[in-house]
Amino acid sequence: MERVQSLTRRRLLRALAGGGAALMATGGAGVAQAHTLEVTAHTRPLRGLRSALRVAFLSDLHYGLYVGGGQIRRWVDAALAARPDLILLGGDYIDQRLRTSPRPLIRELARLKAPLGVYGVWGNHDYGSFGKFASPYYGPAQADWAARRAQLAQDLGAEGITILRDQGVAVRSDLYIGGVDDLWNGTPDARTALAGAGHLATILLSHNPDVLPDLPVAAGLVLSGHTHGGQVRLPLIGAPVVPSAFGQRYAMGWVQGAHGTPAYVSRGLGTSGIPFRNLCPPELTVLTLTPEA
Repeated sequence: MERVQSLTRRRLLRALAGGGAALMATGGAGVAQAHTLEVTAHTRPLRGLRSALRVAFLSDLHYGLYVGGGQIRRWVDAALAARPDLILLGGDYIDQRLRTSPRPLIRELARLKAPLGVYGVWGNHDYGSFGKFASPYYGPAQADWAARRAQLAQDLGAEGITILRDQGVAVRSDLYIGGVDDLWNGTPDARTALAGAGHLATILLSHNPDVLPDLPVAAGLVLSGHTHGGQVRLPLIGAPVVPSAFGQRYAMGWVQGAHGTPAYVSRGLGTSGIPFRNLCPPELTVLTLTPEA
């Protein structure tokens, strides 16, 4: 799986060196764009919901190589300012080789509080950072990677953040949240994640939007990240590289999965591979979900 990530980074740099030479010449502007923040607000009905709720969705923090505690603090502050009823996290919390849980990251995420709770899923970097596979970026594979990542899940849990791995939970009498494992490194099982939903409205978290065409069951809404919107977008061309088997189809914004399931793909907050963005600012997504008319 790391081979796919390496190819993605090389392809992006190759694309920038060719068609995006002007962008490379203005790399400082790209770094500056990576430190902006856009709060995108969306209102849409959710089948089965009996009363409205506000959801803050944060994805792809990538704490470590290019992102420090100060940036995480700013994103957390913005999420709390939205006064959400529920906070959801889309994975890829970490982007560095770790032997222990990152205390600055946990300290900032611990401030995320909402009446209906805080829930998240794992992303592909949450496997690589602990050493599931060898990587030129993270180093050799580590036999104890799973135990060390389990410690992170425990540390987050102690702060009120629940990681859902092919699991689900009813957070309100009319709302069920499911979360699936990472597509590249795990075995995502949406059917199991939503098995307890019954007649409740459902939101499914999947770090990678490439699960959408093969969803075994319908969900009321799927929230994903992973793609960063391509992270670097060029005028008229769009993103030269999107880390998806479907190219631009699930790069960002509102898309659709199997069974007519609506989904939103966030551009994410941090950066991956290279420390800048272009025409693709970091995104905090705030959704106001309402009962169907």
